[in-house]
Amino acid sequence: MTPVQIQPFKIYKYNPKLEIIRRSGLGIALTGIFFLLLCLTGTAKITPELFLFLSFGLAVTGAIIYSLPAIWESPAGIKNNRIFFNSFTSKGMIGWAAGIIITSFYVSLYWFPSFIENWIRLVDPLSYFLRNEKADRWFLYGTFYTLAILIMGLKMIIKYRHNRYQLIRTLSVMFFQLGFAYLIPALLIMFNKPEHYFSYFWPLKYQYLFPSDINYLTHTAGALGYFMVFWGAAMTFIAVPVLSYFFGKRWYCSWVCGCGGLAETAGDPFRHLSDNSLKAWRIERWSIHSVLVFVVVTTALLWTNSASGGKVLGELSQTFSSVYGFIIGAVFSGIVGVGFYPVMGSRVWCRFGCPLAAVLGFFQKFKSRFRITTNGGQCISCGNCSTYCEMGIDVRAYAQRRQNIIRSSCVGCGICAAVCPRGVLKLENGTEEGRYNVVPDDELVLINSQN
Repeated sequence: MTPVQIQPFKIYKYNPKLEIIRRSGLGIALTGIFFLLLCLTGTAKITPELFLFLSFGLAVTGAIIYSLPAIWESPAGIKNNRIFFNSFTSKGMIGWAAGIIITSFYVSLYWFPSFIENWIRLVDPLSYFLRNEKADRWFLYGTFYTLAILIMGLKMIIKYRHNRYQLIRTLSVMFFQLGFAYLIPALLIMFNKPEHYFSYFWPLKYQYLFPSDINYLTHTAGALGYFMVFWGAAMTFIAVPVLSYFFGKRWYCSWVCGCGGLAETAGDPFRHLSDNSLKAWRIERWSIHSVLVFVVVTTALLWTNSASGGKVLGELSQTFSSVYGFIIGAVFSGIVGVGFYPVMGSRVWCRFGCPLAAVLGFFQKFKSRFRITTNGGQCISCGNCSTYCEMGIDVRAYAQRRQNIIRSSCVGCGICAAVCPRGVLKLENGTEEGRYNVVPDDELVLINSQN
């Protein structure tokens, strides 16, 4: 990757043309928000669903028009003034307020959908177009989720326009979210087929290897259902070990996964909030592996109960499934995983809860060709790499020791290499030999003294 000098804080000259664009965008956004409030309060009397959809479109379009000139005007890459700005917002009152708003939305989505009924009606026209049926809360969520990745992905493309790896990676997560996690499931419903997300599989989408789900797919979708089951099993037991061997966990976590896609796009302004302390690392290892054990045990219990006709475990297996779905599927991955972006960084779920990330991490750590190599002789200890690591890895410590980074938590996003001003870090898929290049302390002291 081409190293990029981190830009210092810079005051830009007044540009009348850009100011006109900003004000136009602000006017469009405020108009959309005004009409949106009229629709949500039931004041609008003419075709409320379509009117609500158009007003939301105006608000989003105006926000994009307002934001893009400022992003484009700034230098490519991450700037130090963003740390200054975020230190007063993301962990302060604005950050907590944003976290509360996002968390409240998730609570309403999961347990009080009547509170957002008008929001659900917002996407009825789009739902009829894509699925030929009325929208529900999950379609609303998928629409918001996809819009967040697409809009903030565009911001990422402009921000990292100097870096080919980041451009391709961002386009990849946008493509998989829009196609595999949004349009294809919607079209399946239109053709009266089971809704299925081909970009998710067990253990992340834990139900896809549950006996009840497999029976449902094979009995209701025929050949397509068998293909769905085969696809999920092949991705879990074949694609994960093979692709992780060649590319590490980045092939999924940073290129395909929708959870990672949201973290990389909408969560990008909060990446520096990830705790990189030793205590956080210890909690991370216990937490993520506990979730993995939980889902494996739950799956095993369900299959045992299914094979025995429910005579061995009775309702116990279903109880495990319900508990896992509530604690992990709803509270952890949804409410905490996204709602805590502004206070704990953008990869809370990926670091502490995702069972698939734990599986991928095992392969990356012990049987993979992927590593991030370091040229410690060029390191100036600026700390940009550690600051912007969303997985809480102290990258600078590895660089100073001239040690390859093969941590199981690393998602290979490449931001550490993108923000390094000296080109110290490089993402590589080499041979397995030499991955564990731990430099002894006495040899490290000798090297440093010679430099």
